[in-house]
Amino acid sequence: MLVASVLSHICQFHKPLMRLLKSNGYEIHVAARDNLAEKNGLQLEYPDKVFDIPFSRSPMNIASMLRSYSALKEILKENRYEVVHCNTPVAGVVTRLVARNYRKTGTKVFYTAHGFHFYKGAPKKNWIIYYPIELLMSFYTDTLITINEEDYLFAKKNFHCKVVRTHGVGASTERYSPVGEMEKQLIRKELNINGFPILLNVGELRPNKNQKTAISAMPHILKQYPKAQLFIAGNGPLEETLKKQIADMNLEKHVKLLGYTTKSNEYVKACDVLVACSYREGMPLNIMEAMLCGKPVVASHNRGHDELVEDGKTGYLINPDDSFEYAVCIARVMNKPDNFSERALKAVIPYSEKSVSEELKGVYGL
Repeated sequence: MLVASVLSHICQFHKPLMRLLKSNGYEIHVAARDNLAEKNGLQLEYPDKVFDIPFSRSPMNIASMLRSYSALKEILKENRYEVVHCNTPVAGVVTRLVARNYRKTGTKVFYTAHGFHFYKGAPKKNWIIYYPIELLMSFYTDTLITINEEDYLFAKKNFHCKVVRTHGVGASTERYSPVGEMEKQLIRKELNINGFPILLNVGELRPNKNQKTAISAMPHILKQYPKAQLFIAGNGPLEETLKKQIADMNLEKHVKLLGYTTKSNEYVKACDVLVACSYREGMPLNIMEAMLCGKPVVASHNRGHDELVEDGKTGYLINPDDSFEYAVCIARVMNKPDNFSERALKAVIPYSEKSVSEELKGVYGL
């Protein structure tokens, strides 16, 4: 049983795991809130059964947590799972509370932390709310899977369960790989993309992803590159806010909100630079995918970005709110793109689907 707050999480981040489990004879059930109608064609592969659970992302939504608890309790009662593997904070807590009694009869409970909400430099309220909860939940966890070094070292020292580390969730080398200039231009033609340079930002339109900084950098970039284009791929609650920012800055011709797209691999191949401005990341798949395509990255300082991007060698790392520095670093990248590309390809090898699948074999004892 794989559990997450929303089905899109399973679709986007756990295909390598599901493929591995299927190839080893596992029957796979999935429990999550069905949000795929919001994701413009995203499809769920591999599961034998899917349960729609009314999870909320907010830990303050007690009514939703109680409904989810009740639904999961019935599912676990009817299906005696060998492994219950949960993800995302709220779903992870609810699932481990439900599954705690089934551990007595042999069910193993795994939890993948896709980046703890408490971390070096996190707001105090995050430590007050999330750390005690995860500390308690560690008593109900057989294996905690962390995906970055900072989380791994902290959990290993402080939590009461087995702690392992994988290099993210596995980036697909089938969908993401370098292309030559001719193919790049053909992809741009198919996507109706014109301009230079082409900047890409990928992520949900939420405060943490901080797309506003990428947009604010555009006037500075346009002074040097008048035909520059920024494409923002993703949907979310800040869509109207970002549209207003774009309009207020008269950037409609230079910044495009793509919504959620299943063609993210084509946009990555078509772009010149990936721009990431998040305040918090565990181990960002979008940066791995860009690096697999040999794309340089201009990203904000946080534990996930810092682990992936070597400042000055595979891209640049800067303050997430410094739009002017983003523009400066993007210009630097454009002056010597090939230097960054080769290094990026080498650096991302441990984070590929093949490498992470080998790590997951060890977690599952396959």
